[in-house]
Amino acid sequence: MRGKAPRQPAKSGRHESVRAKTANLTAITKVTRPQKKSEATPGRAQQASGGKSTTLKKKAIKGYNPVAPERISDILKRLDQAYPDVTCALHHRNAWELLVATILSAQSTDVNVNRVTPELFRKYPTVEAFAAITPEQLQPDIYSTGFFRNKAKSVVGAAKAVVNEFGGQVPDDMEKILTLPGVARKTANVVLGTWFKKAEGVVVDTHVTRISRRLELTQSTDAPKIEQDLMKVIPREKWTLFSHQIIWHGRKLCMARRPNCAECPLENLCHAADKTWSTVEIHASATW
Repeated sequence: MRGKAPRQPAKSGRHESVRAKTANLTAITKVTRPQKKSEATPGRAQQASGGKSTTLKKKAIKGYNPVAPERISDILKRLDQAYPDVTCALHHRNAWELLVATILSAQSTDVNVNRVTPELFRKYPTVEAFAAITPEQLQPDIYSTGFFRNKAKSVVGAAKAVVNEFGGQVPDDMEKILTLPGVARKTANVVLGTWFKKAEGVVVDTHVTRISRRLELTQSTDAPKIEQDLMKVIPREKWTLFSHQIIWHGRKLCMARRPNCAECPLENLCHAADKTWSTVEIHASATW
């Protein structure tokens, strides 16, 4: 926000050496408030290379392991402190309503979906009611969520499958729930983790993709590969909560454009190349 001064480093002097390193790395990345040349003292590597920062960059990341257990533990601890009780933002009263809301949330916002679903579930109060209509009948009710034709087809198709193949109950098994029309791993993980309390995977949406890459927990842009990378380093009992915490963090502070790094509890653990404020070395590869 204009006119608001970013948080300054502590007066203890702990950040002073880091500030000099950050100044030397301006050739790798550009932060919102780059230091003046008079404030930065060139490091030996920079002096020896005629001002180039290539050597310094390699020195900064030498021996650095972004998925070291100690670093992962620190990230999880800080997320627990910042977002201790967060859960899925989609309003629902049962597994079927959560399934519908999650399907509708694709390429839409949770706020928008939450505006649509109260009337939708009043009009069609049960999974049987959804199974009894056609996709064309449902389209006007979900129009504002976008991609309404495909979503209507998925919702009605899933309802028919739940009624005809699973006795009207949303299955609580990954293999079975993935057979429902419109349900891929993201939707399945939301329903299984949030409603059934079964940690079968990690929800990977745009927030999780962005922040996981910024934190160097993955280098992939492919959701299935990102999920596999996260499942390897995040303890299984944390999979569901971790997803919710990262999603809330992405909405509150770590936005796609101009993340609020000065207020971020993970700031000195993050070396993202698109940070707006930093007290640590910047890694050119840490970007979404």
